[in-house]
Amino acid sequence: MELDSTALPPNIAAAWGLRERPGKGPKPGLSLDLVVAAGIRVATAEGIGAVSMSKVAAAAGVSTMALYRYVRSKDELLELMVDACIDAPPPLDPALDWRDGLTAWAWAVRTVYLANAWALKAPISGPPATPHQLAWLEAGLHYLTGAPLSEAQKMSVMLLLSGYVRNEATLTADITAATAAASATMDDALAMYGKLLRMLVDPAKLPALGRVVEAGVLERADDPTEEFLFGLERILDGVGLLIARQA
Repeated sequence: MELDSTALPPNIAAAWGLRERPGKGPKPGLSLDLVVAAGIRVATAEGIGAVSMSKVAAAAGVSTMALYRYVRSKDELLELMVDACIDAPPPLDPALDWRDGLTAWAWAVRTVYLANAWALKAPISGPPATPHQLAWLEAGLHYLTGAPLSEAQKMSVMLLLSGYVRNEATLTADITAATAAASATMDDALAMYGKLLRMLVDPAKLPALGRVVEAGVLERADDPTEEFLFGLERILDGVGLLIARQA
């Protein structure tokens, strides 16, 4: 199928390589891929808040005006950066059933997010429509191919699962960054939090939370991977129940 670039939003046309090449003036050897790579270097080194057209232009070795020949705005650049950093999903494994396939998919997405934590801070401009985003969605849907679910239900499963993975990865990245900034370990941070709640929580007013505090649950750090697995397993349990009912 041949895409009509004129019918696409400019940012999507750029992501799919369908925008016309810039006219006269760009520095020889410069390309959209190099501009995006320069943006990723800035975001990786300094965080997404440091990404600006002028700073990315400097990292690419061109003037800011030259950068605008390749990207129309900072938001468009960020969208292209995110699509580039998530890259293509791992090859599909035909030996996996729906549950093992989605489990592998979820772990792979989490790994990509934690390796590019700045991407979690990028604004979401709409549903997935860039090449790598759609490739990841296709990979997840592939493992639901034989499930007795409607196509709408399959998409709902992917929305639920991708939302969980993104939220958990964001929380893990934020906590990791906060403890690093405070020069503390995760165990130290949780121990301080547990002591704080012991002072603040009155079991007579907050009995359920009081029992958690008394058990010392919030004074020790759980393995983030175990926490992720716990939530993932509960989501897939629910999907399995839906599949069983449909069958």
